[in-house]
Amino acid sequence: MAQQTSRRLRVLLASTPVGPLGSGAGGGVELTLRGIALGLTQRGHRVTVLAPEGSVVSAGSLVTVPGVPQVPSQIRGRGEPVTLPARSVLAAMWDEVRRRQADFDVVVNLAYDWLPFYLAPFLAVPIAHLVSMGSLGEAMDAAIGAVVAVRPGAVAMHSRAQAATFPFGDRVRVLGNGIDIGHYVFVPQPEPRLAWVGRISPEKGLADAFAVAEAVGLPLHVWGLMEHERVWKEAAAAHHGARAVYEGFLSTETLQAGLGRCLALLVTPRWVEAFGNVAMEALACGVPVVAYARGGPAEIVADGETGFLVPPDDVAAMAAAVRRIGEIDRAACRKRAEREYSLDALAGRVEAWLLDVAAQAATLRR
Repeated sequence: MAQQTSRRLRVLLASTPVGPLGSGAGGGVELTLRGIALGLTQRGHRVTVLAPEGSVVSAGSLVTVPGVPQVPSQIRGRGEPVTLPARSVLAAMWDEVRRRQADFDVVVNLAYDWLPFYLAPFLAVPIAHLVSMGSLGEAMDAAIGAVVAVRPGAVAMHSRAQAATFPFGDRVRVLGNGIDIGHYVFVPQPEPRLAWVGRISPEKGLADAFAVAEAVGLPLHVWGLMEHERVWKEAAAAHHGARAVYEGFLSTETLQAGLGRCLALLVTPRWVEAFGNVAMEALACGVPVVAYARGGPAEIVADGETGFLVPPDDVAAMAAAVRRIGEIDRAACRKRAEREYSLDALAGRVEAWLLDVAAQAATLRR
């Protein structure tokens, strides 16, 4: 049951500018924002979500602004300069933050973009930054590091592995993540099929999942936004023996119904995932996870207990782990999700962080 603090915060959640909430373009940030909004609301805080036009939310009030989406950082080079498109939705969102700042006790920035970090010192309202990715660019490293230097505690990340990609990673807060476990149905008896969930884009390693499915002779069901169709076509062309089915980008409720029936979830990123929300969701359904021992998923999967961790990019090792999946107790997967990744657990950690950020800002103003 949600607990309530004695202080009620007025919180503005500033979403990712890469696309409307509900479109799937924001990847794991969308799930994170939904969980934080619902969890803080249940604890008695007043939550407003600021997002691109066309967004939908299930908790809190919603303010939207029009504009051109930001290019995702993960497809840009490390040394590329900071850019904003004409009629930038990111610029419009943060102009809205500036105009409304007196209405809030704290603003949570969920955008992995340079502008919010640069603007934070110029705003009267304290800004808490929840960083959603590992180190991807020199400009972003410098912007995040500058905030860490002058506002200790104002920057949080999802996992220790993510934080370790930054030179200042030992000075940020690690929050993990969480979901509304009640929306995920435990399935004790699976069907003989594998799952892969995520944006279909180069850094997610979909071709490795095709290779594993081909090696073990099981069908592969894929859920997620078809961001780069060529990634799917190249994987299919390279692995003719893989029986892969694209299920589309679905709501959480529909996704979990299909995911729960799978024998195992394959997690194959070719970069450092900040956390790995899909692994958390799979465990909530009782689905074991077979993941590369890289990034956030390596902190979610208990090797040999809720799935298996294999050397990064080692397809043969992943296939061998899938053949052992019967050793994993699906009930143990669900129990770990309930213990570690509940919505209330996440909300409690975020609440404590925001109270600290607000208190620190009040001290600095004196």
